[in-house]
Amino acid sequence: MLSSIMVCTVAVIGAGPSGLTSIKSCLDEGLEPTCFESSDDIGGLWRFKEHPDPGRANIYQSVIINSSKEMMSYSDFPPPAHLPNNMHHPQLLSYLRLYAQTFDLFKHIYFQTTVVSVRQRPDFPVSGQWEVETERREGQREIQVFDAVMVCTGHFTQPHLPLNDFPGIEEFEGRYFHSWEYLSAEGLQGKRVVVVGIGNSGGDIAVDASRVAEQVYLSTRKGAWVVSRVGAGGLPGDLVGTSRLDRLVQKLFPSWITMMMEKKLNRTFDHRLYGLQPKHRFFAQIPVVNDDLPGRIISGRVLVKPNIREIKGSSVVFEDGSVVEKVDVVVFATGYNYDFPFLPSGLLTNGGHRLCLYRHVFPPGLARPSLAVVGFICNLGAINPLAEMQARWAIHVFKGLLTLPSQEAMLQDIKRDTSTLQNRFACLERHPLQVDHIPYMDSMAEELGVRPNLLGLLLREPGVGLRVLLGPCTPYQYRLRGPGQWDGARQAILTQWERVAQPFRTRMPPQPESRTRTSSSLILTLSGTVLLLTTFYTRHSLSSLPTGLLYKIYSLPEIIWGWK
Repeated sequence: MLSSIMVCTVAVIGAGPSGLTSIKSCLDEGLEPTCFESSDDIGGLWRFKEHPDPGRANIYQSVIINSSKEMMSYSDFPPPAHLPNNMHHPQLLSYLRLYAQTFDLFKHIYFQTTVVSVRQRPDFPVSGQWEVETERREGQREIQVFDAVMVCTGHFTQPHLPLNDFPGIEEFEGRYFHSWEYLSAEGLQGKRVVVVGIGNSGGDIAVDASRVAEQVYLSTRKGAWVVSRVGAGGLPGDLVGTSRLDRLVQKLFPSWITMMMEKKLNRTFDHRLYGLQPKHRFFAQIPVVNDDLPGRIISGRVLVKPNIREIKGSSVVFEDGSVVEKVDVVVFATGYNYDFPFLPSGLLTNGGHRLCLYRHVFPPGLARPSLAVVGFICNLGAINPLAEMQARWAIHVFKGLLTLPSQEAMLQDIKRDTSTLQNRFACLERHPLQVDHIPYMDSMAEELGVRPNLLGLLLREPGVGLRVLLGPCTPYQYRLRGPGQWDGARQAILTQWERVAQPFRTRMPPQPESRTRTSSSLILTLSGTVLLLTTFYTRHSLSSLPTGLLYKIYSLPEIIWGWK
């Protein structure tokens, strides 16, 4: 087992969402964080820049977050009720700023300070300390010693531009650039635009450009599943079907749930008819979140095309032989490379589709576990709660409250996890990792002692317990008990639907004269039935459960919460 040392001072690199929660987590545990941020403000990716700087994340003007506010919030800081459920980037930045102000984080951040290098001290096997060299914007350099380091720089800073895959691009007569450079549709009026890649950026840019361009062509090699931010009944889509009970049913019947999800999406619009049908199944890759893409396709403003074969002058030739002539602009939404140039070479070795990190946080080759990578992860959901959980877990390792396995055991765990990743998910080279949100959070929460005690809650506080079981798995669940317990967690869970409803109340339509309301006793009865049925069929033959009943059980949490 890797023993820990006394940690007091921690260097936090980056003041984006992962860096902010790392600072706060250090303070919660009595440590002294010093955060180095190369720009002049917090926010990282979510701070729009009119003139983006190389080496920093960038977003375009129209970006709206894919995750709803309740799912992307920090576990002890519910978003203000008036904020929209899916925020425009300035509103998300205001939430991050309010978080930093509330917990007095700014005084720990050194802005316009770039980390040049992070090196182990000569006595590292004994002390576990690091020398962190920084450079101010004016050029002054300084070396400081820290007991631990938390790397929170994200993975949207190094654009991946595979020009070799597109013969003729160097002789293209128009303009081409990576989506990292895209700010708005200004300058695309009346142009013919080809967008390469159908991730979230590619879909957004195709829609945005199609409002002013003569024609937009969206080129994709593999297609994608497209989901909306708007779910059943107009609720945020990520609040429906994301409960612990939903996760249990998905684990028990993965093929059936995948089939039902794909059928549901194809009822909204037929992905094959729209040219978007992917090769992979729904849960094998993060879907494209886009409310407008189907509408732009059906109106002909966006035409879906296969991969580009070659480019000849101003003409683009696709793999199906079709040709688009007089193309003015090609936007490459082809993802990002990831790199940590300030870290020692070889420290974060790349193993296939992921970095060699135990639990996606700790390099296994360190004599002392005093460096952690936070927020370098992908999932079908928001990054903030995952980064927060990683930070809380890492700091407990720093302090010696949790102990890591031996290097050999960690490497074996990484090997098994990588194999699972490759078998389950349609991995892309530039996706550092995709994980299952609830199981990953629960695994760390279990070690921390903050995983919600579901049975105890159902027995002692059924109102909270049922919401934890049947409601969306919001981050507040991980503040109900254990280290970092927050007295406001229960109230945050009980009032989460009020915060969801509040921004819709800009006009109050008259109530119908008579309205049948479901009593709370019926809700409790149905909820109990779901729990009993799930428990029974977990212990007995699952194959004997009728499909119709399965669908009703799976849909019941959605129906119950829709009554609220």
